[in-house]
Amino acid sequence: MTNTSATGGYLAPSSTSVGYDETFKRQLTQLVRGITGLPDGSVRPRWQTIPPKQPAIGSNWAAVGITKITPDWGAAIIHHPENEGTDEVQRHETVEVLASFYGPALYEAAARLRDGLSVAQNREAMGAVGIALLEAGQLVAAPEIFNQQWIERVDLALVFRREISRIYPVLNVLSAQGALVPDASPQQTFTIPEN
Repeated sequence: MTNTSATGGYLAPSSTSVGYDETFKRQLTQLVRGITGLPDGSVRPRWQTIPPKQPAIGSNWAAVGITKITPDWGAAIIHHPENEGTDEVQRHETVEVLASFYGPALYEAAARLRDGLSVAQNREAMGAVGIALLEAGQLVAAPEIFNQQWIERVDLALVFRREISRIYPVLNVLSAQGALVPDASPQQTFTIPEN
């Protein structure tokens, strides 16, 4: 049974507005595939538990991975009194992503992503999953050696913003009693009756 503010103890969120982990990785790979036009299966998560077979030399493909998530320092907490009441914790995150491109059209694909992120319809699709572009960086050559052969690679650093919202079971205060102790006046007691 989940705790509420009435039971005491730690509170876990009852819902979260955006995905993390596999859900977020999938959104990012779909974004890259959709904007670059690379074929199905050619945009993959950067780090995988069991890495798939390296695509053939001469294939155009990309690897996408989250390198850093930086939260804003303060979260907004909004109480919603409907039903028994809940608290909503809102926070913004800056998400840094590295997209690496391979194949004979690697610079073209990277530039297509960089420029396509400026198109209003693409930004609208990103907004539908809670992502907004802050910055698309330089195209940086980063060749790597694989099977004793140099493979061309170009990296594109991307920075996104997104809002996270979590709902916690913090119930409405139905009644209270206490005392007001002003600096110069005598103490005054109060009671807020339950409705």
